[in-house]
Order: sequence, then C-alpha cells, then structure tokens
Amino acid sequence: MKRQLELFLIILLPILGLVFLGGKIMTLTKRPEQKITASSSKKVVQKSEEEIKKEQIAFLKEHEQEIVDFVKAQNPKVESVQIDWDQTQWGVAGNGTPQGGDEMILIFGGFNQNPESGWRVDLVVEDGKINLKTMSLGQNLSIGQEIFE
Repeated sequence: MKRQLELFLIILLPILGLVFLGGKIMTLTKRPEQKITASSSKKVVQKSEEEIKKEQIAFLKEHEQEIVDFVKAQNPKVESVQIDWDQTQWGVAGNGTPQGGDEMILIFGGFNQNPESGWRVDLVVEDGKINLKTMSLGQNLSIGQEIFE
C-alpha cells in the first residue's frame, strides 16, 4: 500500500507542476492590449498601438519645422517643403538579422509645391520615443523618377 502511494505521488506531482507552470506562462503572455501594469495602487491598461501612433504623429507635428529645415538643408534649390502626414509609415529596419533592426518611422512629402516631387525622412524610435537626432534622408529628393540636383 505504501509503495502504491509513493508511485502515485511520483506520477501526480510532476503532472501538477506542469499544469501550474503552463497556467503561469499563459497569464504572463497575454496580448499587449490585455496587459495590465501597476501604477502606484491603481491598475492602468496599456495604450493601444493606434493611440501610440497618434501621439507620435502629434509629437512630429510639434517638431515639423525641424523636419522642414532638414529637408531644405539637403539642397539649396528647395524653397518650400510639404509633409504628407497620411503617408507616414511604421516598421522595423532590416539589418540582415532575423529580429531586424531599429523600430522606424518613415515620413514622406514633397517640395517646391511640385506634385511630382518626393522625399522620405527616417527616424528611429527608441523605447516608444522618437529620437529626432537620428533623422536621416531615407530617399533622395526627386522629381518623378529623377534625383533632384
């Protein structure tokens, strides 16, 4: 009888341990919109991806002049810069590794009131915050398919 009890416990305890571990893993890997973080003594639901993007666009619009100045600095013939906020894209820079590179925001626009003109400015996002110091020209200034010289 004692031998049967030992055998029963040897089989049951690892199974219960696996069930407990599986439940713990499931609660820790909820989808981002379901995660709850503790802030002081109250619980706060994390922001959705859409809310974060709206905040980032608002931040960029506050710093629009810096983007305009950057594009103008690329060529002395650029007199005016237009930003097409509706074309803004979010993504991960490809750096040749499976996990990819930095999180990026790509901003598109034109210049000199020419509908055929175009450019792209890339910005790195670090921990959800846009780093304006990483501003770089992702696509040359162009008119149609030709690089603007």
